[in-house]
Amino acid sequence: MLAAQSPEARRPESVCEAARETFLTAIQTFDPDRPILLLGHNDADGLCSVAVLARAFERSGRAVRLRIAGRGENAWSEAMRAELRGQELGGIIACDLGQAEGDIAPGVPQLVIDHHVPRGAAAWAVSGHGLQPEPSTSLLAFWCAGALAEVDDLVWLAALGLIGDMAEHASFPELAAARSRHGVTRLRTATSLINAPRRTARGDASPALTLLLTAKGPEEITDGRRPEARALLDAKAEVAAALQAGRRSAPKIRGEVALIRADSPCQIHPLLAQQWRNRLRGQIVMAANAGFRPGFVHFAVRSAAPRDLIAFLAEHAPPGADENYGSGHRAATGGALRLLDWNALIRRLGFDETDEVHA
Repeated sequence: MLAAQSPEARRPESVCEAARETFLTAIQTFDPDRPILLLGHNDADGLCSVAVLARAFERSGRAVRLRIAGRGENAWSEAMRAELRGQELGGIIACDLGQAEGDIAPGVPQLVIDHHVPRGAAAWAVSGHGLQPEPSTSLLAFWCAGALAEVDDLVWLAALGLIGDMAEHASFPELAAARSRHGVTRLRTATSLINAPRRTARGDASPALTLLLTAKGPEEITDGRRPEARALLDAKAEVAAALQAGRRSAPKIRGEVALIRADSPCQIHPLLAQQWRNRLRGQIVMAANAGFRPGFVHFAVRSAAPRDLIAFLAEHAPPGADENYGSGHRAATGGALRLLDWNALIRRLGFDETDEVHA
């Protein structure tokens, strides 16, 4: 396991070397005669992580399968275990999906590549949590991919994940190299487009993944020429319209919490939370979306103040909170709760029945 707390590991070159060593050691435990499953999150960081590893494994002659976790899915859930049961996999690499106890698929060796606050130990993990500056999962994956094949031409994939996870100003040479080759404006635009499909009502990130697996650079994402690139532009327009409607909801404040309600099939709650965070700098901003998935309230929590938001949610957790509640980063978290549990949470935070959600 990569030791994120080691002072030596905080030096970028040492972190890169340690990541590659852990990666190579882990995949040596995989069955070489069976394909590796690359399981990733559906945001820019997760998609770029899967893409750079898939392209590196392809160059090294190793077979892979790809699986992107969509809305409401958890890699360590019984539903995922049931889906993977019986599949002949050589190993699993989980990218940007957190780090939890246990096996994703019993009996299948696995490696976790991630930078979020871990919720449990993993036998093999390349973790950026606790490092300063903190590498995105895409950068960790890029470092690992370099142990398989020449991937310098794919550095832009690492950069998109860094920008998507708000690490644009971190002092990583890979980010500087991508900016020099492609320009920061193009990289930002490509990141925004890659993130758009997962936020639509359909939530289908496959056009974004297709581009990341085949494009020679971010120019093929931003120019709108390929059908998948046009799909990204359409997705961005859909989300922009939903966000504009969501901005009409005024926050309701109780104590230190500001609640913003939305009712949209689009994933606009993280965007609303981030925007209101900058306006309500003394509050913990909670943007809740009751229209995102039937039977659930999905919510995002942000604050401009130096608060541990994961600890805040843990302190107020309702009885039904599970692995989908309160993960991520200390400064950017959220989750999903069934309606009864959501109603219990907001009552604990000082809100009343007018803020409850009912079927």
